[in-house]
Amino acid sequence: MSGEAAADPSGVVLAPGKPAPVRAVFLGSGSFAVPILDALAALPGVEVVAVVSAPDRPVGRKAIVTSTPVAARARALGLHLHQPGRVRSPESVAMLVTLAPDLAVLADYGQLIPRSLIELPARGFLNLHPSSLPRHRGATPIPATILAGDNASAVTLLCLTEELDAGPIVAVAPLEVRLDDTTPELEGRAAEVAALLLARALPEWLAGRLTPTLQPAEGMTLTRPLRREDGRIDPLRPAVELERQVRAFQPWPGSFLETSGGRLIVWRASLVPGIAEAGGQSEPGNLLRFGDGLALATGAGLLRLDEVQLAGGRRMTSAALTRGSPGLLGNRG
Repeated sequence: MSGEAAADPSGVVLAPGKPAPVRAVFLGSGSFAVPILDALAALPGVEVVAVVSAPDRPVGRKAIVTSTPVAARARALGLHLHQPGRVRSPESVAMLVTLAPDLAVLADYGQLIPRSLIELPARGFLNLHPSSLPRHRGATPIPATILAGDNASAVTLLCLTEELDAGPIVAVAPLEVRLDDTTPELEGRAAEVAALLLARALPEWLAGRLTPTLQPAEGMTLTRPLRREDGRIDPLRPAVELERQVRAFQPWPGSFLETSGGRLIVWRASLVPGIAEAGGQSEPGNLLRFGDGLALATGAGLLRLDEVQLAGGRRMTSAALTRGSPGLLGNRG
């Protein structure tokens, strides 16, 4: 009968001629995903029926129980929040099946998604990944981008598959990489680009106007989760690579040297012009006075240590550290 309200399959009565909202589930944990959740929640015609994030966990020396950035944002937005230890557990899968989502969007979640959930939403399970796929698939694409010295990158919207970050590409947006980027800085810009990409591409996807394309077979690289030991500075490597490491490994795992005064954390470092490529005049691993601060002799060039921290101490310039700990000079790293 014309003019009468209709009901969607869930039993909700709809206004005449008004389509049911797309029921979306968002899966994410880290800070990269927060602007993406905001963009999804703000899209007209989309209803975020649940947010799935990692459980709250003790953080820091005082073991303060802390929510993931996405969980905190979901609570602030008043969204239904689910925090399973394992998203593939029978209980978690059953809960998501009950929600009957039309669409799922994932970003920076941290768990592999089982096929039963990938195939659940009829309108797709999409993933936002901060690299120019197939380059830098896996857990740490942004540190990998900085470590490799890439001068440009991208954010990729792709269909989720069981193979890690290997699904067909739906849309891509360019991401600027600056010469002095740290991981938090590049991640922040990547998150903004990803949110804009989702807001632009998702309506087109839902309207059936975007066709996914297979990733190229060439150029694939795979990243892995970082470990504490990855932060150890190897002075046999060139200074140019170590400068990238200092920027890439912030905030985790950091970059550090072992010295006679204890572990020395390097927060900021820079190349010494004219020396970085030609090589230094001291054995790799030696700490040298450079100006009023410190430099590390490396396998190719000098790495100036601009901001450092001895274990148990505070962050300071290497000049301040040299005044207080002159015995560090000449120490093998």
